[in-house]
Amino acid sequence: MRSSHILALALAFGGAGMAVANDAAAQNRRAVRAQAEAAMVLSGQIEIGTQGQVEGFQLDRRDQVNPGIARFVDAQVQAWRFEPVLVDGRAVRARSPVSIRLGGKMLADGGQQISLLAASFEEYDAAATDEVTRLTFAPPSYPEAVYRSGGRGDVLLLLQVGRDGKVIDVATEQVNLRTVANEAIMRQMRDALSRVSMAAARKWTFKPPTTGQNKDDASWTVRVPVTFALHGDQMRYGQWDAYIPGPRQQAPWRADKALGADPNADLLPAGGVFMADAASKGPQLLTPLGG
Repeated sequence: MRSSHILALALAFGGAGMAVANDAAAQNRRAVRAQAEAAMVLSGQIEIGTQGQVEGFQLDRRDQVNPGIARFVDAQVQAWRFEPVLVDGRAVRARSPVSIRLGGKMLADGGQQISLLAASFEEYDAAATDEVTRLTFAPPSYPEAVYRSGGRGDVLLLLQVGRDGKVIDVATEQVNLRTVANEAIMRQMRDALSRVSMAAARKWTFKPPTTGQNKDDASWTVRVPVTFALHGDQMRYGQWDAYIPGPRQQAPWRADKALGADPNADLLPAGGVFMADAASKGPQLLTPLGG
């Protein structure tokens, strides 16, 4: 699908959606712009029939979403098919929350493209006993140099949590920036945001699972997203969020895992804790996201 509304991505480099560092030369901005992506996360409720077919879909706050994008999401979701949901061995109708991540990309010919990148059917439950949940969770401080330069971004952490609820090890999986600068400055910003996030994470404590199939594991790996935003800088629902994606890295203790294998990692809201290697508790989607 093509939409003129993705033009917000191009216009964002003028300062509306992404900060532009003063030292970013015009030719460098053009090179960085070529790496830029835009994302929009929407939510809703999906109704699944006994054969795994989609019987209904309600998009949250539809009045805040561009009608063309809402129609695109409707068409994609209606084409999905799930494994039938079983209760006592019997297929039943089911209702599930869904979070959907859309991607926007500027094309070489000047056009714009929208695609459905990921869908998650789970929510963070602070009271869950079959997952790792947070106890103490002091957020990292904003690095002064990054703050002064208007740097903004999101850090995705991987934490190895021991049976005592303390952090055994921590790694930064990815840092996405909402600031345009030359590559050296952006690398420094990513490093600074990563360092303070990992330093804070080492002091966090968690409640290990006491039920479920993972309760006897020697340790657990969780993903924790951290957002660095300036005052009044939060994205509104139904709006594009332009960013420069950083390189993805694997945690040393997960070297046997495929890098970037979890397409839903970018759907995680700040403040939550999400099991990285546990089986999904939500309905199982059988068809590709695009139908």
